[in-house]
Amino acid sequence: MHVPVEGFMYPNEIELQWSVLIVLYPFITGLVAGAFILASLERVFNVQAVKPTYRLALLTALAFLIVAPMPLQLHLGRPERSFEMYLTPHRTSAMAMFGFVYLWYLLGVLVVEIWLEYRRDIVELAQSSAGPKKWLYRALTLGSYNVSERALKIDDKVGWIITVIGIPSAFLLHGYVGFIFGSIKANPWWSTPLMPVVFLFSAMVSGISVVMLLYMLTCRLRKRPINMPCVDTIAMYLFYTFLIDFTLEMVDLIHRIYEADESFRSLDFMVHSKLYFSQIMLQIGFGTIVPLVLLAITQLVNLPEAIRKFAYSIAGVLTLIGIFAMRWNVVIGGQLFSKSFLGYTTYKMGFVTKEGLLPAIVLSILPFVILWVLVKVLPPWYEEARLAQAAHGD
Repeated sequence: MHVPVEGFMYPNEIELQWSVLIVLYPFITGLVAGAFILASLERVFNVQAVKPTYRLALLTALAFLIVAPMPLQLHLGRPERSFEMYLTPHRTSAMAMFGFVYLWYLLGVLVVEIWLEYRRDIVELAQSSAGPKKWLYRALTLGSYNVSERALKIDDKVGWIITVIGIPSAFLLHGYVGFIFGSIKANPWWSTPLMPVVFLFSAMVSGISVVMLLYMLTCRLRKRPINMPCVDTIAMYLFYTFLIDFTLEMVDLIHRIYEADESFRSLDFMVHSKLYFSQIMLQIGFGTIVPLVLLAITQLVNLPEAIRKFAYSIAGVLTLIGIFAMRWNVVIGGQLFSKSFLGYTTYKMGFVTKEGLLPAIVLSILPFVILWVLVKVLPPWYEEARLAQAAHGD
């Protein structure tokens, strides 16, 4: 594969070490953290308007969290050896310690909270189902069939505590990704104290967007009316979080321009040439300014419901494209210039290769397949249907 090179570069700088899979890795973990933060609004901060999305947000976070380490596994030369970092932990390795952060968030926070939230439903489904489903739900009860009022209050209290613990854990999960990039001092594109904070807020933006879009889509597929107060509230939080994220990115950019160190001319050339489309057009233009304007209009003007739905859908999709472009610009863009700032290379992405476009597409679709299975096993609207049935019975 021929890679165009401009200027002087060392041989080990011509071929990029981190591919599109490493772009996908922080993007997916960001969706996990953002979805969990949205779920915590109802559980911890008592924002009742977003309650219809609480369970869907938890399942979305779990689906994406299961897939999150897969890009890293495909990137490794010997992926079967990855478990050794758990047997021989190396505290000075940021990537090795991330494995413990991941396991803590998956098993210690998210799975426990989902089980506590669904325990009553699981018991009811274990008693009412038949065949293989009955055995599945029996296994999920973990032998606990006590759904008395006192037991459910304990579940709710413990679940609240787990969610409170989960909020800083979610921050740690994705802030740690930004920390890994920001701590690489040899690369001026990455080495900034704001990198973990920018990654964190962009994660919240992407996670809120994907849950909002999934909620609207599932309502349409189930032929149920969309709870507009819920979507309006989510859009409001998305707007303010996005505004903070954009402000932080602009502060970082202004600081770079004002500081104008020896790397500035090289980075400026990158932005105006190789990364012009992905950063200026996709990330800032279509992925940030357009959705911010759409969300601002919905906040300031009392638009009809149909127009608000359309605006939220367009803003959500463009936001996800913009956040992915941001990850691309950080990971790929940070490798396109020489350490000496005297040369530039080009990233050539294969299609069927181990780290090519096809594996990236498969890994992007896989969380939605897992979410579909989770929704079949643990319907997010089961409680809603039960309450409606009880009200009808009364």
